[in-house]
Amino acid sequence: MTDQLRVPYEGLKAFIQSCFMAEGIPKADAEIVGRLMAEADLNGSDGHGVFRLVQYIERLRVGGMTNTPNITVVKERAAMALVDGDNGLGHLAVNRAVEIAMQKAETTGVAWVGTRMSNHAGPAGLYARMPLKKDMIGIYMAVGSANHLPPWGGTEMLLSTNPIAVAVPTADEPPIVLDMATTVAAYGKVKTKAQRGEPMPEGWMIDRQGQPLTDPTKANDGFLLPIGGAKGYGLALIFGLLAGTLNSAAFGRDVVDFNADAKSLTNTGQLIIAVSVEAFCDVDAFKQSTDAVIRDLRASPTLPNFDEIRLPGERAYAVRLDNEKNGIPVHGALLEKLNNLANELGIQRLS
Repeated sequence: MTDQLRVPYEGLKAFIQSCFMAEGIPKADAEIVGRLMAEADLNGSDGHGVFRLVQYIERLRVGGMTNTPNITVVKERAAMALVDGDNGLGHLAVNRAVEIAMQKAETTGVAWVGTRMSNHAGPAGLYARMPLKKDMIGIYMAVGSANHLPPWGGTEMLLSTNPIAVAVPTADEPPIVLDMATTVAAYGKVKTKAQRGEPMPEGWMIDRQGQPLTDPTKANDGFLLPIGGAKGYGLALIFGLLAGTLNSAAFGRDVVDFNADAKSLTNTGQLIIAVSVEAFCDVDAFKQSTDAVIRDLRASPTLPNFDEIRLPGERAYAVRLDNEKNGIPVHGALLEKLNNLANELGIQRLS
């Protein structure tokens, strides 16, 4: 088995697109999802990009997702909208929501768009970054696609990783992109560890006796830990209410385990907020001021055992530059699964 293959972004995007088209996804939709999934890998979010392709295809095959969704705006006012994804690929619903939010924010300054009847849509930062191209701040939240987190002090998993991402435009520095789950680790990282046969660090999960759990193949025996203890639990709750309950999407007991159940409708909810910088201040001045803050932080003294001060999004930016130059790494175990899928679909393999 090949340990790893480096695949150019365009090649990975085309591969994903071809797989979806072979499963009956219209070309225009397949192009959108292929672009977004490949971009997730380009940015280093390897638990949310092509890693999920086989899972998505399986869900489409058994009827858990719709091949040709009719995505509609079901509620709308000047600075808000609610998008119904018609149980299609989540990337399509959220991509539509971001486009609407950016369009509205050009007039209203700030726009909030939610989704319902969506599905897993990849990493949060993918969508928070999109408003940057319009000199806007992007804020994204979502209900995770499986419950792996109990309320603080409990053992019943009623919450998910419920992520948040915030992207802030800059002038010459890499944009600030905070992209985090409300758990210490996103569950996608647990799944990639299991596929690669690697242990998890202590602190990601505990078992039902409260002991550290480091074997990712036994993840079902325990649950994820929230960031900051009770504070992370509180954030997961609030984000779920805003991205799920407010949109008439699933939250709490209603969340379907996307990893274990391929047939049931997930009714996943997400939200995107687009904030026009121009509505508040001069765009160039804001970007220059943000750069100045970044440089002050980076130049500040460090504690012992710290070599540098890093900013949110810097690692992903560096990974992206490396992947653009050298290709996106696809681990051997994943490559084998993808090439088996290609053989089934009768399309060109990655290797």
